[in-house]
Amino acid sequence: MTWPAHHLSCTIERPPREVIAFAGDPANLPRWAAGLSSGIRNDGGRWLADSPLGDIEVAFVGPVEAGVLDHDVRLPDGTVVHNPLRVLRNDTGSEVVFTLFRRDGVTDAEFAEDAAAIEADLETLRAVMES
Repeated sequence: MTWPAHHLSCTIERPPREVIAFAGDPANLPRWAAGLSSGIRNDGGRWLADSPLGDIEVAFVGPVEAGVLDHDVRLPDGTVVHNPLRVLRNDTGSEVVFTLFRRDGVTDAEFAEDAAAIEADLETLRAVMES
């Protein structure tokens, strides 16, 4: 079975190696990913963040150095949400592409809200990288 997918992208006027180095470092996630804005901490090699439901784990499953910033988010109940995120060369800059999958049970409103949140995160990443 497959889920419907929606690709969201943002052009960043910085070389891919710089975007990869910044966005692929879990310690930087609170600077651009609103869902992790309360902070993230390294606990014995695992990156954990607080959520209303308890600790969540964020793991980049890469290869990050190749611009594959896919990351898995393990929720407190054990559910793992895979988030494909790529940094592609776009002439001298970068194109950052996030694939949002519409999982079973997600309403139209929830899917639109998720997409808007991701677009805001990508815009924040652009603003941070271009400042």
